[in-house]
Amino acid sequence: MNRELKRISALVLLMFTALFVATSVIQVFQTDNLDADARNQRARADQYEIRRGQILTADGKAIVTSPKSGDTFQFDRRYTDGALYAAVTGYYNPIGAPTGIEGALNAQLAGTSSDQVLDRLQNIVTNQDPKGASVQLTIERKIQKAAYDALGGYRGAVVAIQPKTGKVLALVSKPSYDPNLIADHSTGVSAYDALTEETVNPLVNRAIAGNLNPPGSTFKLITASAALESGKYTPSSSFSNPPAYTLPGTSTVIRNADGGYCGSSKKASIATAVKLSCNIPMAQLGAKLGPAALREQAERFGFDKELSIPLTVTPSTYPARRADGDLNSAETAQTAFGQFEDRATPMQMAMVAAAIGNGGAEMKPNLVEKVVSPSLANLEQFRAETLGNPVSADTAAQVKAMMVASVAGGAATNARIDGVTVAGKTGTAQNGADDPYTLWFTGFAPADDPQVAVAVVIENGGGLGQSGYGNRVAAPIARQVMEAVLQG
Repeated sequence: MNRELKRISALVLLMFTALFVATSVIQVFQTDNLDADARNQRARADQYEIRRGQILTADGKAIVTSPKSGDTFQFDRRYTDGALYAAVTGYYNPIGAPTGIEGALNAQLAGTSSDQVLDRLQNIVTNQDPKGASVQLTIERKIQKAAYDALGGYRGAVVAIQPKTGKVLALVSKPSYDPNLIADHSTGVSAYDALTEETVNPLVNRAIAGNLNPPGSTFKLITASAALESGKYTPSSSFSNPPAYTLPGTSTVIRNADGGYCGSSKKASIATAVKLSCNIPMAQLGAKLGPAALREQAERFGFDKELSIPLTVTPSTYPARRADGDLNSAETAQTAFGQFEDRATPMQMAMVAAAIGNGGAEMKPNLVEKVVSPSLANLEQFRAETLGNPVSADTAAQVKAMMVASVAGGAATNARIDGVTVAGKTGTAQNGADDPYTLWFTGFAPADDPQVAVAVVIENGGGLGQSGYGNRVAAPIARQVMEAVLQG
């Protein structure tokens, strides 16, 4: 009998121990995860008892606020010009996980970050309603609107950054949406479901994520940089100039964009190939450089690397080395002019242009100027951060000269601005035999003292199928954004 009692007692003790451990793990170690879980409605209701911090533009104008509500949740979340800023602010609602800045800086806006302990204690002592910190963005209202308006009804994105600091001046993705619809306490779920069911999902941030596009000829900036950095080539290094070129080891024929020669000479230089955006000389150059050199240069610019601005940026990619060997010459030749499996975000291509314009120094992009507590103390302050030097100052100057020539009298003339020297590169990327092209532009202005670097991507051929091209559609959009910056 005693033996059975001991066994039962041991079993009961074991069960109590297991229960104690489980509850301890949940209450102590999983608190943050449970609070952040979108299914935890109690936690989300508790967060609505706090007046969430504002989100402001660079000039201090509030574009996201939390007025009092008249329902179970004490506060609403309101977005001024919601569609204009949706790619930056994201949304916050009682059901799903927050996105954009709302999600990236959720703890600060909700007043629960470790930097806000003193503010929370002060609220308790003074019996004041709890408040979250405010987030001031680097986004300039005038530039954001110029980018949004210039993009018009196209499907695509625009990114504008300050080359010397990395501050993001504009970030637009279209089609856009109104975050107020999702933030609504009663209809937010149905509004979210309706948006996700649209043929082209407006919740996808095409400036930094989504199904990335081939960068097309904008990648030629990276190929030219790799060649110059190798020390084996100069801008005048030349290649044969046929109107058609058969990729090594294949029967695949590639041509230049206009189907003709690259300039009027028997040979075409690297500088001419960038200026006129010729595929054949760049393909020959890429095959000679090899995939390792191109991959290394792309990675130095930021390809295949994680990036937070603090929104998470999907890494742009150069094809990885395969288990059975690296890319063959034909594949490498195609990657040299931004095809095969090259993929990029507008943010990444803006970074490439900005680094070239900044003398080879690549600054870390950032959307946040500062985070300010309810007591007006600066919890976080923007500081310019150098990611690295993907190219030397000499290489940057030489590639910049090619880009200036492209805008002045080459393949990017629609980016010209009267009285301003603009550096730029267009791209028209193929997506398949019958699919519409992806249209690109990236560049900076003024060329000698860049105030802005811009990247534009237009998906679905801009509605023009395979008759659209970067200079026709993307370059004028970039020009309008650059003009907005330069006009002050």
